[in-house]
Parts: sequence; structure tokens; C-alpha cells
Amino acid sequence: MKNNSSRRDFIKATSLLAIGFSLPSFGNSKTVVHKIDTLNTNALGLELNPYIMINDAGKITLFNARPDMGQGTHQALPMLLAEELEVSLDQVEIRNTNGLEKYGNQLSGGSSSVNSRWTPMRTAGAAVREMLISAAATKWQVPVSECFAENAKVIHKPTNKSFTYGELVAEASKLEVPKAPKLKDSKDFKLLGKSIPRPEIPSKVNGTAVFGIDGDVPGMLYASIERSPSIHGKVLSFDGSEAMKIKGVKFVVKTERKMPHKTVEAVAVVADNYWAALKGRKALKIKWEKEDLSKMSTYSYYDELQKLAKTKGEAYKEHTKGDFSKNFSGATQKLEAYYQTPFAAHAPLEPQNATVWVQGDKVELWAPNQGPDGLLGEVAEYLKIKPENIKINVPFMGGSFGRRAYYDYVMEALHISKQVNAPIKVIWTREDDTTQGPFRPGMVSAMEGGLDANGAVVAHNHKIVGASIEHQVFKSPLKDAPDSWAAETATLDDSPYDFGNRTMSFHLAETDIPIVWWRSVYSSTTAFGQESFIDEMAHAAKTDPLAFRLDMLVDSPRFSRVLQTLAKKANYHHKLPENQAIGIAVTRSFGSIVAHAVTVSKQGKGIKIEKVVSVIDCGMTVNPNNVIAQTEGNIVMGLTAAIKSGITFKDGLAEQSNFHQYNLMRINEMPKTEVHIIQNQEAPSGVGEPGLPPIAPALCNAIFNLTGKRIRTLPFEIGDIG
Repeated sequence: MKNNSSRRDFIKATSLLAIGFSLPSFGNSKTVVHKIDTLNTNALGLELNPYIMINDAGKITLFNARPDMGQGTHQALPMLLAEELEVSLDQVEIRNTNGLEKYGNQLSGGSSSVNSRWTPMRTAGAAVREMLISAAATKWQVPVSECFAENAKVIHKPTNKSFTYGELVAEASKLEVPKAPKLKDSKDFKLLGKSIPRPEIPSKVNGTAVFGIDGDVPGMLYASIERSPSIHGKVLSFDGSEAMKIKGVKFVVKTERKMPHKTVEAVAVVADNYWAALKGRKALKIKWEKEDLSKMSTYSYYDELQKLAKTKGEAYKEHTKGDFSKNFSGATQKLEAYYQTPFAAHAPLEPQNATVWVQGDKVELWAPNQGPDGLLGEVAEYLKIKPENIKINVPFMGGSFGRRAYYDYVMEALHISKQVNAPIKVIWTREDDTTQGPFRPGMVSAMEGGLDANGAVVAHNHKIVGASIEHQVFKSPLKDAPDSWAAETATLDDSPYDFGNRTMSFHLAETDIPIVWWRSVYSSTTAFGQESFIDEMAHAAKTDPLAFRLDMLVDSPRFSRVLQTLAKKANYHHKLPENQAIGIAVTRSFGSIVAHAVTVSKQGKGIKIEKVVSVIDCGMTVNPNNVIAQTEGNIVMGLTAAIKSGITFKDGLAEQSNFHQYNLMRINEMPKTEVHIIQNQEAPSGVGEPGLPPIAPALCNAIFNLTGKRIRTLPFEIGDIG
């Protein structure tokens, strides 16, 4: 329906102030502030809201532009707005954005939310604050300099008179948006840098928070999908007659799973309740086309990686320094080692799910996802409809770790809804989640190092071998260029050791096993080789591993400070009991530097992890408590990937199907942890992922220091080191 309301009518009816900005590209901090001149009354709910809304009753709504999967963006981004707007979080309502272009990049990924939005969101808050102050000064007929904002009010300093924001929005909305509002000095922050309780936690504890799996639409049907056990199988035939006999089952339909690298077939059972759909699924009889499973065995795959590791890869030319070959051949000591990491499932607490309703050329979705803007584009392409005909509702996510930025589960629901002409909720089982992928790619790091007679490193080479996310997911040909993401934690910037002469390269090993980013992407695999081999070289040089690192980091003061702080906090130089040892590792990923010190002890034939001390330099922080929580979560996930099950494939089938085979760390296995944050005024950097890469090498370095056994293949059995 056409809206003929004028801007004046709108202001009179709603007295609402709204400003927003767009971010043209990932990580771009450029701010474009604009004022929304017209909104229809329906837009006051969910559809077209900008970042800040204030109505004449004083209600303040702030919009979170990065979906929350547990990492805390529901608090962090609104806090950036609130700090400059001079309001507290208990004075506002927080809503999620819905994928529309005006909100800019909305992908929660790459630990980028705070660092890419630090200035733009604060600018948006400061602009509104200045507009409200200007409106108040005009009403009082006083200079702007005599007014200030505080606690959702504008106050006149000489008289202590005040207006609430609600009393000012009508006038403020008529003003031009300041192009360069003044941002607060960090010393004046009231919220940022403070450990403020996260506003959504009570609802997550008492069960009122809405997650994707809670989606409920009138007339909704449930779908459970039988996919090929070998992932890529084609349906030759299926018999759904037994399934249709089950009470509640409405349809049995052939459907598809659209992955970036391949679209595969499946069969869905649709019922009026989930249990009927699941029971019907178990009653299906399906014949699958026989596949070539030669590329679906992790055992043969790693054999291939080890062979490729001995051949020349594609060089990261920008991370080459000096003449490695000459200096390696002339080195007094030459070291070589191969480090291997497994495929890994994401295993979020909430399995994949999506609720969708396709109605002709329009669709509405209730889907937990990491990037509503990217999802909107993929849905439009998949259904061949206009983006403006798509409405996306973004609930909380019960974990993700990169998985929910891969939208196959949404496309499945769309395909089924379109066939049965009804709203559909698809819920994956835990077995679906574990066996079907996508997974973190299994990788090998081939390391070479040369030492001179004094034990100094004169040559260093890191060759990364494995599958490429850029190649499989984004169709990058990788001709004359390696996978750029795979190098993180080992580049000149991320691992700025003075090796004298260094090279890096990447060797592509294709696989049909679906892969995608996993928490810290490649960093958890690449860093295992890099930081474990640093310790190997230190041992060969007969030098303490901490001193060895510090000697090569004299020109990297932030790294040095992190390591020196770690040594102090972990009592690194304190003599430990005979049955204990400590190991360290330090990495930079997603802009942040993290170092771990892991203390282990002998326990029978195995090892017990006694304690983890961590130091993180992530620049200025929004909420220190959340930095600590995210680092602790990284420790849990990193240790799990090191000492529990990986994902293995044999004869085309995943050998792990649920938590009885794909084990996770239990609370009684969790070591004591301490997390210390370096205080500085550097620009904010990532928090959600950087704590993960250094934990496995720190653990394995500790085990070597205790037992003399060098662990180069993950996962390993911590209860039987041998």
C-alpha cells in the first residue's frame, strides 16, 4: 500500500529521530551518516529501522548490526552507540538489523564486529547527541556550549534545567546531521572499558530468549531431511509409503542441499510436528547412486598431504625475506618437521535450523545466521526474486563458530516450503550436524629451520598444505596465488620473528569433503606448526623458549610486552615440581596478540592439564569481562580440538556421528585459567577467535618439556602419552 504521509505528518505522529550509516566493505571504517526523511508507520516495527530511534515518549531503540552467536555483539555494538549518546543500556531496547543494505556489512565473522564498527557506531551516537543538544539550546535560546547530555537528557549548565530526549526529538529531527561530530576522549568513557553485565544473559538463563530453533509461525510444518551418508550421493529412487502411514506426516518430497561447491539431492519428510517428521524419515527407503569415494577418505588424504609437503608450493611473496635456500644449506643445524591437524566439526549447542515461508515471489525467514545481508543476497539469487521481497528475522544463535555463515540449511527449508506451499521449519539432528559438515579443513604444516653456530635462526620456511576455503567455497582458481587466509599467524606481521631469511608457501590439496571457516579459520592449524617449531628450534639451540622468542622480537614491542607479562603472571621462571612443566606459545590473529602458558603434570601414563595463564593485547576493550569469557571459550575449544576426536572419513562416510564419538571437553577436565588483558590505547582488535590458535602449541610444548616427547599430530590421547 502506498504511503502518502508527509515528513511533517510523520514527525507529528511519531516524533522519532533516526540516523544510520553504511559501511561499503568488510572492515571499512568510513562513515556515511544520513537522516531518514520518510518512514511509513509499518517501518516503526522491524523493517526499516536505522541504528538509533527515539520517540516522543522517550523510548530509545538501538540496533545491533552483527548477529549474536554468544560472542556478545548484542551488548558490544549498542554500547558503542550508548557511550556517545549518553545513555545506559538499561534505558534502551536492543534489536537486530535485518540485512538491508543501509546497515552496511552485517557479517559476524573474522572477529571484526568491534574493530570495524568502533568509530562508525560511536560517530552515529555522537551525531544524535549533538543534534539533541542543538535542539535544546534552540528551545532555551542559549549557546550550545552551555548545554550537555547526560542520562538521556540535555541539561543547561547555568540553570540545571533539562529536557528528556523524548521532548527534543521532533526539533532534533529537523536538523542537519553533523558530518564530523566530536567523539569522547577515552578517559571520559562511562561504559566502554567497563565490565558491565550483558543485558541478554538473564533471558538466556531463564529461557525467554528467542533462538532460531524457537521459531513458531501459524500453520508451520516441520521437516526432517535424509541426506546421503556419503554427503554427495544422488537419489536413484525413494519409497515414502511407510513414512506417510505415520500420524502427522503430510508430505514426502525430494529436495536438495545447495552447498557452494556442489548441490546434492535428499529426501524430506514434512509433518505437523517434529517427532512425526523424524520418525517418518527413519521409515524412508532410499536408493543412492554409487559414488567415487576416492576423495572422501581422510586417511588417503593425509598421505597425499605428506607427499605434497615435500614438493614446491605457491609462494606468499609478500612474506618472503632474504635468501632462505642459501642460508638453510649453509646452516650449522638443519631442522625439519611436519605438523598435522584434523578436520573438525563446529558442534554448536543449537543444531542447524531455519524457519521459512515462501509465498510466491515473497519470503520471510526466521533463521539463526551470521550475516543477514549475505543471506538476503543468497536467498534472492536462489529463488530468483527481488531482495526487497525478502524479510529476514535474526534471532539469537546457540553457537556457530563460522557454521551459520554457510547457508545450506536455509536453502533446504526454502526448497521444501516452495514445494508444499506452507511455512516450514527444518531442524538438523546432531548426527546431521556432525556427519554432513562443512568442517574445518585438515592441514599439514611442513617446517624447515636453520641455526648458525651460536644457535641463532638464519633460515625459516613454513609450507602450508591442504584444502582451500577460498577455492572450494568462493571458487578462487588459486592460480599464481596461494590461499590468503591460510597464512594468518605465520606471516611477517602476525609472526614477526627476526628469522633473518624466511619463506612461506601454500600447496592446494583438493577434497570433496565440504569445508568452511571454523573458529579462528586456519589460524588454529597454521599456528600449531609455527609455534611448536619455534620451540623445536629453541631446544636445538639449547635456549629457553621464552628467551629465544624475545631475542627475535626486539623490534616488536607489543609482542614482547605480552610475553613478558605472561612470564610474570604465570611465574614462568619459578622452579616447578619434578612432575610438572610449563610450555608457551604466542600468536597474532584477527589483529590481537595472545600468549598462553600451559602447566602440565604427569598422571599415570598420561598428562593432566593443571593450569592455563593467558595474556591478550586486543587494544581498547568494550567489556573486559567479555574479553575474558571469549578467551576462556577459545581455550576450551582449542584444547578440545587438540586432545579429543577429530572428524575422519572412511569409504566416504564420517566415522563420528554424535558426542559419544566426537568428544568435547567436560567441565571436570577444564584446567584452572587466568586471563590478563594488556591495557593500552591501541585501536580495538578481535576477541572472539585470537585466543584459540596458541593453545595447542603451548600445550604440546609443555608436554615436550615434561616428557621429551614431541607431539606433531593432532588430536592425541592425553591419557596415554607413552
